[in-house]
Amino acid sequence: MIKLIRQALVMLLLMTAIVGVAYPAVIGGLGNLLFPQQAAGSLVQRDGKPVGSALIGQAFTAPGYFWGRPSATTPGPYNGASSTGSNVGPTNPALADAAKQRIAALRAADPGNTAPVPVELVTASGSGLDPEISPAAADFQVSRVARARGMDPGKVRELVAANTQGRQFGVLGEPRVNVLALNLALDRSR
Repeated sequence: MIKLIRQALVMLLLMTAIVGVAYPAVIGGLGNLLFPQQAAGSLVQRDGKPVGSALIGQAFTAPGYFWGRPSATTPGPYNGASSTGSNVGPTNPALADAAKQRIAALRAADPGNTAPVPVELVTASGSGLDPEISPAAADFQVSRVARARGMDPGKVRELVAANTQGRQFGVLGEPRVNVLALNLALDRSR
């Protein structure tokens, strides 16, 4: 019996060393070596200081910035430690009420804009962390951003186009615009 216990303890220690220490160290080291930007959290820098991550949205609310998809994380929006959706289903009246409030806020921020409001600007995502919006959602906001910044709308559209990423490998996903990258490009264009 002692022999079996000793074998079990040796195996436990050996597997702990392999699976709990050596394997994570090798994989972490390879990740840092081969993909340093991604391993560091895909941080976006401005003037040598991190201002956010390309993978997690931020709550832009000023009229001179593009706004991202609403976030349902708690206690505040885009909380990476609390990635979650609202869990409000399509038959729940709270979803319709929240969408109506968001539409009203978008219309109040840009009263002259009569275009249909893209759905992603009024509904939260499953993760609550979406850093990107569709080109249509960005285009919907161009007039508000241009007016607030005193810029030509054509110049703002050029920045949107320059910051629009196509489908991955030409076939996967949809074209998208990273809101943080676009807003930083706006700040640089002054």
